[in-house]
Amino acid sequence: MNSETLLARIYTLDTDADTDDPGTSDPRPVPAGQSHSAEADWDEAEEFVRLHHSEYPDQAVPLAARLEQVRTQIEQTGTYTHTDDELTFGARVAWRNSSRCIGRLYWKSLRVLDRRRAGTPEQIHHELCEHLRQATNDGRIRPTISVFAPETPERRAPRVWNDQLIRYAGYRQEGGDIVGDPTYTDFTEAVQRLGWQAPGGAWDVLPWVVETHEDKPQLFDVPPDLVLEVHLTHPDRPDFADLGLRWHAVPAISNMRLRIGGINYPLAPFNGWYMGTEIGARNLVDTDRYNLLPVIAAHLGLDTSSDLTLWRDRALVELNVAVLHSFTQAGVKISDHHTESRHFMTHLDKEEKQGRTVPTDWSWIVPPVSGGITPVFHRYYDEADQRPNFYLDDDAKDRGKGGGCPFGHG
Repeated sequence: MNSETLLARIYTLDTDADTDDPGTSDPRPVPAGQSHSAEADWDEAEEFVRLHHSEYPDQAVPLAARLEQVRTQIEQTGTYTHTDDELTFGARVAWRNSSRCIGRLYWKSLRVLDRRRAGTPEQIHHELCEHLRQATNDGRIRPTISVFAPETPERRAPRVWNDQLIRYAGYRQEGGDIVGDPTYTDFTEAVQRLGWQAPGGAWDVLPWVVETHEDKPQLFDVPPDLVLEVHLTHPDRPDFADLGLRWHAVPAISNMRLRIGGINYPLAPFNGWYMGTEIGARNLVDTDRYNLLPVIAAHLGLDTSSDLTLWRDRALVELNVAVLHSFTQAGVKISDHHTESRHFMTHLDKEEKQGRTVPTDWSWIVPPVSGGITPVFHRYYDEADQRPNFYLDDDAKDRGKGGGCPFGHG
């Protein structure tokens, strides 16, 4: 959600604060990105149910009977309810179909938490906390998804405004400098307008903004004990710790819409574990993020007078060494890009033996460091929009974040 959308919605909430006439329609605007229909698509529902039964034929309800149940529900209500097994299968296959994710070898291991009954902001906050607790698992990160209530013709689904459950704030300074993560300066200012008392540091975890059908957006701080962080050190440079760098352990994406069998779940935060380059070659390095390569190069005493010295490349490698070393020393699950590239090729082989297409976005699968010496670089891939899947809606796209995957991007 971009800053203009955020501030427009905050303004609307402020000006309508005294509206309590039960006879008036909800004064809040329909959240951006909801151009997709809230009614379930029968063709997609049928395709999904048939897929589920083809891969898991021993279902309690026979295929024909289940299809009739789904058709009747859609005709009567405009939607239908996924069974527990369907929800679990659908969420896992959505990961399997995520063309931008290199970590899909593990799709069957995704823990699916059914949170469809959580209705109030307080209940949602509780379940988001529980998601972080289970996913973090004392550093043994577990791929996890929490699926909240779907969009229906009767009511809007809940959502959070945050693009990930853990993100660091960014503060504009008078001289133009930024303390923290520059990508989140607009979001930081928006939640400050909602009442967040910002500490002002470089590693302040942003609060969650939870919005439901019946309630105005509410702020919830992320309990500090649920945010596992790793302070960065280097195996050969003890003074690297003097830079005071850190990063959190769980990349939990929360702004992508899970679509299963024609039903949309706008709030379905999911995570895997980090691949080191996402931290060491993107979050801490991108010029619109922490932009630390010049700082690290100076700290390492590299010659930055010319591009010919490859100082950026050398600083980049040492930072990635530090990330992998620090997470490993702290007992926090992380993977390197060479290992995950090989694992993706294994996944590709397994899926092709099953007769399944593996949709793949080459630009996301190839790692941002040493791409040419990984096996994923040297081939073409199929491009397809297979469902179930995850989708980035308009309000999320406006933030310029691209898209995510359960394995961890950013």
